[in-house]
Amino acid sequence: MTTQGNNLDRWYNHYADRTAGLSASEVRALFAVASRPEVVSLAGGMPFVSALPRELVSGAMDRVMRDDGPRALQYGSGQGVPALREHILEVMALEGIRGSVDDVVVTTGSQHALELITKLFINPGDVVLAEGPSYVTALTVFKSFQAQVEHVAMDEHGLVPQALREHIVRLKADGKTIKFLYTVPTFSNPAGVTLTWERRLEILEIARSNDILVLEDNPYGLLYFDGPAPHAMRSVEEDGVVYLGTFSKTLAPGFRLGWALAPHAIREKLILANEAAVLSPSSFTQLIVSEYLSSSDWQGQIGVFRGIYRERRNAMLAALTDYLPDLRWTIPNGGFYVWVTLPPHVDAKSMLPRAVKELVAYTPGTAFYADGNGRNNMRLSFCYPTPEFIREGIRRLSTVINGELELLNTFSQTGPLDTTHIHQGTSSPAATLG
Repeated sequence: MTTQGNNLDRWYNHYADRTAGLSASEVRALFAVASRPEVVSLAGGMPFVSALPRELVSGAMDRVMRDDGPRALQYGSGQGVPALREHILEVMALEGIRGSVDDVVVTTGSQHALELITKLFINPGDVVLAEGPSYVTALTVFKSFQAQVEHVAMDEHGLVPQALREHIVRLKADGKTIKFLYTVPTFSNPAGVTLTWERRLEILEIARSNDILVLEDNPYGLLYFDGPAPHAMRSVEEDGVVYLGTFSKTLAPGFRLGWALAPHAIREKLILANEAAVLSPSSFTQLIVSEYLSSSDWQGQIGVFRGIYRERRNAMLAALTDYLPDLRWTIPNGGFYVWVTLPPHVDAKSMLPRAVKELVAYTPGTAFYADGNGRNNMRLSFCYPTPEFIREGIRRLSTVINGELELLNTFSQTGPLDTTHIHQGTSSPAATLG
């Protein structure tokens, strides 16, 4: 007897089991609304690419096509163009990383590298340890390979080592297989916090003693505001860390270029997985970016981005203090994001349609958890709107939040909602994020 699908999809019952983990993220679902010009979007983490002088890119493109056009338009290596891999070593050296050009694998964005590593390591039911909250699309990738995601608590200093120990002990007692720890330790997405150097060393020791690979995702490390972040975890641990980098935040996401720096044996499998997936990353974009890094003051351009994002971070923090002084939020020293904690009775996801009606968008906290947590949290992104639009967006958001609180108080059966635990304008020193 032939298995039938449903009335919407003839092939519904033919799909592999792992496709049950494929779903649109809450961030992606927002784009159609947030891209409307009348909406102030504090939702998406889009770099402000307009600050990149067009002549830098067009000049690099012209020189590549003039001097190396046939190679740029041809298939390339599954590992990536050697010249670009040399430049990648220069980029990573700014965060204390030493490596060999042979151990760098160029991918179609760091998201692709994350997917390849997950494909190489995860069997259905294997455990991925991840910060809570964690990067939304990483969670989508893990779920698509049928991994069990276990969130480890964070506070204003990043991942909590003792919480990591407790998770490992519990999971091993339950007979679970832990494949790796996924972390965005520097200016994290979505929380905006940075793992301290002392904790980096402690977490690496925990991972080493438990034979757990660390997957260090670092899109924002060079986008600091008041001073460089601690060196990358990969700078002190080579065999136990796979480092993921990208040009999406420090150059432009349209090039779709990222990379992985991996121990030798993992690197060999990464190259094979890369070839199986895309044959080779784009020679065209690799050579353009390599030429850009050779001929321009790319570090100076990153400094320009830092100044823009610092100004916008400051505008968001000032607006939050002025319009929503009773809430709690993180204070990032780099990156793109502020993590806001609402009163416990407020559901940010259910409130979002009312926010869109007031022409402001944000990302609900539930997008950054695999277990349904984060309902009274929201991620606010300051990277793309101008300072003026950021302030207007926070003003509109305050109207929505205050209206929500009034409504909940009106219909509460137990009296006014208790918000006395909320600290003005800072993250609570004792509390974990969430």
